[in-house]
Amino acid sequence: MKTTALTNLHISLNAKMVEFAGYNMPVSYAGINSEHAAVRNSVGVFDVSHMGEFILEGPNALDLIQRVTTNDASKLTDGKAQYSCLPNGQGGIVDDLLVYKINDLKYLLVVNASNMDKDWNWISKHNTQGVKLTNISDDTSLLAVQGPNALATLQKLTEANLSTIPYYSFTIDVLAGVKDVIISNTGYTGSGGFELYIPNEHAQKVWDAVFEAGKEFNIQPIGLGARDTLRLEKGFCLYGNDIDETTNPLEAGLGWITKLDKGDFTDKETIAQLKAEGVKRKLVGFEMVDKGIPRHDYPVVNEGGEAIGKVTSGTQSPTLGKAIGMAYVPTELSKPGSEILIDIRGRVLKAQVVKLPFA
Repeated sequence: MKTTALTNLHISLNAKMVEFAGYNMPVSYAGINSEHAAVRNSVGVFDVSHMGEFILEGPNALDLIQRVTTNDASKLTDGKAQYSCLPNGQGGIVDDLLVYKINDLKYLLVVNASNMDKDWNWISKHNTQGVKLTNISDDTSLLAVQGPNALATLQKLTEANLSTIPYYSFTIDVLAGVKDVIISNTGYTGSGGFELYIPNEHAQKVWDAVFEAGKEFNIQPIGLGARDTLRLEKGFCLYGNDIDETTNPLEAGLGWITKLDKGDFTDKETIAQLKAEGVKRKLVGFEMVDKGIPRHDYPVVNEGGEAIGKVTSGTQSPTLGKAIGMAYVPTELSKPGSEILIDIRGRVLKAQVVKLPFA
């Protein structure tokens, strides 16, 4: 398994370690529920250094990004970030990603760890105009400092005015004495906060400084288990669960990052046709009515017990105290209030479609 610059630190903190996307990663420290609450109510820190980072440079960098992604990166100004996805040429999704505009000639793409090599090869395949591509993933650490007290914690460590950085914007500044840290008002928890891109050699220094600064807020290390429950409560997609090579952006609820009015891009015609015809299934949020916890790949069934869809993500929501999930269902069952049936280990249980986010 691969390691991050902080793997030994997590082990020393008695984290429960698991293999995730080829990396030895912490899934929990004190427990998923308490870690979830720490982020929702105060501040927690995730080591998400397994994520991939690619630098694209040159006069044709924007053109390449425009051709391989669904969103309109031409709308980005310096210091802005954008959520997008890479269509696969067959109506599915190679990956979802973040696009950062550093300047007119330099962009940063942040991709999922499990898709790093696949994404690199896909983008390289479409690089027909000499864009300089650099994979900095193995040299870069990424800390997600999330929660309502994240700003107050990090402000102690930098002269940059973090309160003036809007959502999905970033600055590059000194933090904890480390130069050129990307301080990004992004994250996948729905509780606010920042993501910090740091050279590996400074990861421990920044981690220690963040925890010292957050002491008054009872800052906690947070594992991938709570990251999953936090993102699910907000209805955020997880690649490999809710979206993959077989799902298209429109049925996954990602029409808002699919800009058909920009120039040509992979699958533009296919997606336009799907939009005109209407998709046959949609990704929805649901809450269990009957008692049971839905899990990935559990069937959604009709009254005759035939599979008509499937659960993509599911958990017991720590915030709501009830079982929630997301699932692909026939479009006619996708409206909030619709009743659906979930086959949970042979028991057919009632659930109700609800509007996202859950909490």
